[in-house]
Amino acid sequence: MNLPELAAFLRSRRDRVRPADVGLPTGPRRRVPGLRREEVAQLAGLSADYYTELERGGGVQPSAQVLAALARALRLGGDERDHLFHLADRPVPSAAHGPNAHAQPALLGLLDRLTTTPAQIITDLHETLAQNALAAALVGRAPARRGGAGSLVHRWFTDPASRTLYPAEDHPQHSRAFVADLRAVAARRGRDTEVAGMVADLRRRSEEFAALWDTHDVALRRTDHKRIVHPTLGVVEVDCHNLFSEDGRQRLLWFSAPPGTEAAAQLELLSVIGTQDMSSGESAFR
Repeated sequence: MNLPELAAFLRSRRDRVRPADVGLPTGPRRRVPGLRREEVAQLAGLSADYYTELERGGGVQPSAQVLAALARALRLGGDERDHLFHLADRPVPSAAHGPNAHAQPALLGLLDRLTTTPAQIITDLHETLAQNALAAALVGRAPARRGGAGSLVHRWFTDPASRTLYPAEDHPQHSRAFVADLRAVAARRGRDTEVAGMVADLRRRSEEFAALWDTHDVALRRTDHKRIVHPTLGVVEVDCHNLFSEDGRQRLLWFSAPPGTEAAAQLELLSVIGTQDMSSGESAFR
């Protein structure tokens, strides 16, 4: 592991990212054009002390999950991400997981321009790859995990805490939508071991999932209307929209509300208070 080079590379990439690129306010007292260390830490879901040690070239040895989170936070391109993994002496994500390991540049470019509405990029298995500050403020910071632990579909049926973002009376609707969407993804992917493994695991662990899977309902989640329980704003009713990548493996998801509605006012308030505290805890939601 080349700690000095890793530290220098992180510093150079941090200096390159402007606050507006990731939905953060510039502010009048900013002494550097790029991001502050604590801002990178927040975006990546790390402690400020941990990230500071990385940039100082200390003895911290980041895991593959941490490196992936930093790549997203710093908006690294494919070659830059691979270089980061090489410097940390970690295996570069395999080609088999390539489409889901890193947000696609076209979607990431759009996300960078969505600074006034909550938005994030997810995989077809509902793993969050990148999110702007408003999305983190609305639904919580995405976990820096992959596989079952990183998939909201998997957590929805295995971890009751993942459901607290939505009112209890809405849970059956979300369960049906998740399963129908997953069936559509499974059909499109064909003989995919990742999807097959997830389905088998969920059938074994969740009677609700097994019953819904046996209905054979199928429907991609293109648009939706949701009620989100926010700790400060209360229940926020939003419209959810998905823009699919060309290969269907990733989606740009954004939340909106009709002008003049209570939800529109709540989202506007979120833009004022939301970015003041992005460290309210890791969320299981999207």
